[in-house]
Amino acid sequence: MIDIRSDTVTRPTNAMRQAMHDAEVGDDVYKDDPTVIRLEAMCADLLGHEAALFMPTGTQSNLVALLTHCQRGDEYIVGGEAHTYKYEGGGAAALGGIQPQTVPFGDNGELSFNDVSAVIKADDVHFAKSRLLCLENSQHGRVQSLEYMQSAQDFCDKHNLLLHLDGARMANASVALGASLEDVAKPFDTVSLCLSKGLGAPIGSVLVGDKSFIDEALRWRKVTGGGMRQVGILAAAGMLALTDGFARLHEDHENAQTLAALLADVSGLSVRENWTQTNMVWLDFDNLSSDLEPGKASQGAVDHGTALPAFAKERGVLMSVGRNAGRLVMHRDVSRDDVTTVAGIIKDYFASL
Repeated sequence: MIDIRSDTVTRPTNAMRQAMHDAEVGDDVYKDDPTVIRLEAMCADLLGHEAALFMPTGTQSNLVALLTHCQRGDEYIVGGEAHTYKYEGGGAAALGGIQPQTVPFGDNGELSFNDVSAVIKADDVHFAKSRLLCLENSQHGRVQSLEYMQSAQDFCDKHNLLLHLDGARMANASVALGASLEDVAKPFDTVSLCLSKGLGAPIGSVLVGDKSFIDEALRWRKVTGGGMRQVGILAAAGMLALTDGFARLHEDHENAQTLAALLADVSGLSVRENWTQTNMVWLDFDNLSSDLEPGKASQGAVDHGTALPAFAKERGVLMSVGRNAGRLVMHRDVSRDDVTTVAGIIKDYFASL
């Protein structure tokens, strides 16, 4: 099967499996797993921060960052479609008593600092304390510039806010910008980098910040169930993800551009303009009724979120799209020939309607 549901579906390479097999391990709760220690030092150096902490998931990495930055009753400001707000189970509120304050993303994936400024709370007993601004790079595959991120730091300094980056796919952003990981991470107090999205590790994310922050984050990692034992077998995979995995990310970006071009003239869909900046192709589907129920068709409308994945699966492709839109995600297990196959299946589907 060609799986383009996400870049989290990659399988470890033979080299990665061998590195995992050979990894020197210890008990990471006691902080004596040598491979984890090397991975954390590597990430701190690559991202230009004092210290790093290895965690099993990006959701936990972001959650631990929020719990460490904020007290109960504090507020973090975040995009309304951001992963930390929409796709992480409301963990900051449920577990930390941290109030999210959303603002809309712009068409380019940025948050307007005017919008952010308008929701910062005054120092008043009636209000939550505005403590943290959380950004994403990339955001749904859209890349934020180095200049924008520096402006975010300047804005936060002016308004006495801390600044966190959900950098789940910041490696993709780095490649697209032609910048180093350190360049992308530099304006932020803390950054979460996912090793299993695009980079190809089977498990793992890393949170970076200054040493005192990471020391406190270690406690929250334990509280949230992230204390792991002989986890060097996963850290070994993470180090290869940051070297071999990072070096080939440009291939995924090229494949995404190729797929977007192949689908550009397909009747029944449109490729979102200026959204194919990294490894994602975003599509909008036509011929839909606004009141169409999932799984049901009406005259002149098709539930593509059900019909297209079923059509593709029968032909050897796994995809995850919604009723009226969806993303196709390139990764190292998708070849250039696979891209041509996927485009042909999507064309056949819309031609059959």
